[in-house]
Amino acid sequence: MDKPRILFITPLPPPIHGSAMVSRYLQESVQLQEQYQTTFINLSTSRKMNEIGKRSIWKMIRFAGTYGKVLWQLLMHRFDLCYLAITCQGIGFLKDTPFVLLCKLFCKKVVVHQHNKGMLRVVHRFPYSRLLPWVYQNVDVILLSWELYPDVMEVVPKKNVWICPNGVPEVECMKQKTQPALPHLLFLSNLVESKGVYVLLDACKQLKEKGHRFVCHFVGGESKEINRERFQLEVLDRQLEDCIFYVGPQYGKDKERYFQEATIFVQPTFEDCFPLTILEAMQYGLPVVSTDEGAIPSMVIDGETGWISPRKNVDALVNSIEKLLIDKELCKQMGEKGRLRYKERYTVEAFEKKFMDILSEILN
Repeated sequence: MDKPRILFITPLPPPIHGSAMVSRYLQESVQLQEQYQTTFINLSTSRKMNEIGKRSIWKMIRFAGTYGKVLWQLLMHRFDLCYLAITCQGIGFLKDTPFVLLCKLFCKKVVVHQHNKGMLRVVHRFPYSRLLPWVYQNVDVILLSWELYPDVMEVVPKKNVWICPNGVPEVECMKQKTQPALPHLLFLSNLVESKGVYVLLDACKQLKEKGHRFVCHFVGGESKEINRERFQLEVLDRQLEDCIFYVGPQYGKDKERYFQEATIFVQPTFEDCFPLTILEAMQYGLPVVSTDEGAIPSMVIDGETGWISPRKNVDALVNSIEKLLIDKELCKQMGEKGRLRYKERYTVEAFEKKFMDILSEILN
């Protein structure tokens, strides 16, 4: 008996971001390949972080090429399921919509894996008020957490929703964490304002003024909003050049070194769904200081594995970081509990099992 055939239309790295990394895990999943015939087509038209949101002739050419590849596959093969990881608002949604509609023409079963949010903000605006119900009609939707359902509830009935938290690979042979002379704060994300870059800089300024001594590393790629030069100007303006260091994107062993040296992981994002970097930090036994954004309150247990503060609230962020700078034992305990939570819920194996169960249910 032939294995069921699935067409995956999804962003793949580069550039590196949550949705692309999860898609790469699926592409490399031995379990998925054993049970299904899979075809992956890269939906992304950007190849670098600073290309996202910009228009260019190359992106138009890539879009046309991707549309041609999808159409060719649908014409040449009968797929049992089409899987898409699309954007639910903005230019990205308008770009992705033709792919969903094309799949619905050729395939009876379509599933959308929602790695982003923002539908609630646009659902009553034209053209989204017309397109969103059309795109999501009779489509199964995978969300990362029930906390994200209110964002789609006006378009997607609860009976069509599946919950599958993301996971990250466990680091092999993780060494004993080093103990730096000064506490190390770690921010790991691309330099995008909505990730809380300026909020953290303002918090660091307050912490320094209160007499706390620390180092804070910003790890991640530049963006069209904030490049290296702009970031350094913001650091100088706050007189933080002795404790704030931007080191650019880091991968593999280099990224691992920053996690190993870190004392506290800080992610003051105010536009996010399910940051994989938080799972990485939990894996390394770091307490997490973040916000009540997206699914984060379901990832970080406030007061147990870290602290959750309101979005864009510098004073609350300072208070949360300060508690961990002052109480080293609390810092250690929170980190240990976070690592246990990662091991129980957020490994790639746990993600794969849940994802495979969902596919089986949808296809049966």
